[in-house]
Amino acid sequence: MLRKLTFLSAGLALAASMSSPVSAHMVYVSNEKDNTVTVVDSTTKEVVRTLDVGQRPRGITISHDGKFIYLCASDDDTIEIIDTATYEIIGSLPSGPDPELFVLSPDGKTLYVANEDDNLVTVIDLESKRVVAEVPVGVEPEGMGISPDGKALVNTSETTNMAHFIDTETHEITHNVLVDSRPRFAEFKPDNSEVWVSSEIGGTVSVIDNASRDVKHKITFEIPGLRSETIQPVGVRITADGTKAYVALGPANRVAVVNAKTYEVEKYVLVGQRVWQLAFTPDQKMIISTNGVSNDITFIDVATDEAIQSVTVGALPWGVVVSPN
Repeated sequence: MLRKLTFLSAGLALAASMSSPVSAHMVYVSNEKDNTVTVVDSTTKEVVRTLDVGQRPRGITISHDGKFIYLCASDDDTIEIIDTATYEIIGSLPSGPDPELFVLSPDGKTLYVANEDDNLVTVIDLESKRVVAEVPVGVEPEGMGISPDGKALVNTSETTNMAHFIDTETHEITHNVLVDSRPRFAEFKPDNSEVWVSSEIGGTVSVIDNASRDVKHKITFEIPGLRSETIQPVGVRITADGTKAYVALGPANRVAVVNAKTYEVEKYVLVGQRVWQLAFTPDQKMIISTNGVSNDITFIDVATDEAIQSVTVGALPWGVVVSPN
């Protein structure tokens, strides 16, 4: 039976749908602890719906046309497909064991999934809904990033402390790059020149040259009044023009704003507790953080780098994605 959405309040949902402009984008937040996805209107910044989903939802993304949400239901060993028009779960994908994070190819045809318990990257053809390859990687794979040209995939293995570069045509590892302890996320620069890999326990972001596959710089973080062990980089996002990056700093409860050309940290933005993942709105006027311990998300103004509003969502918010249209 299809799991259907649960209305938080019929009156609230109706009011939001009537007051929100047609151009409003929906923000989808996976809540790891209570097995839900919260839907937030990016314009009104109000919760409009809560969806019941599978067990321990973490990684979340959306098709390039905005029609389908893909969601890692980690404890169900599956990826759920949610129709954004009806908010019903309409199918699933053969994800492999314990899917945690994934990335969608630039052409929207392939999903690359990190299987944490099996040390694999699973490659799924979305048209046939079949696994087309399994790539053995290091221990506890998590972070997934794909180059803008779609030719290179990066997976980070938390225990092996490596960024694995995978050729998307051959599904073979071409380079293994050692980074600092517990790498959690990989993000390519829009011009294809670099990959930024966050290391949660190491407390750094390694900037890897995509041509040589060498670490060219390490970004470090210092926040007055906080112990270094509380500063734990996780989610990373880089603006489309490649000038600015945002790094979620976990229990430091802040998002670092980094000059993506000089690698200097320009600001720390205070958000909720245990900030985890990040997502831009399509116009990149705002970036949104998930704050796991405070059970909320925070909207940050990209022009001013100020936190403008936090919105309560479900229990232990983990991943976030915004509709493209």
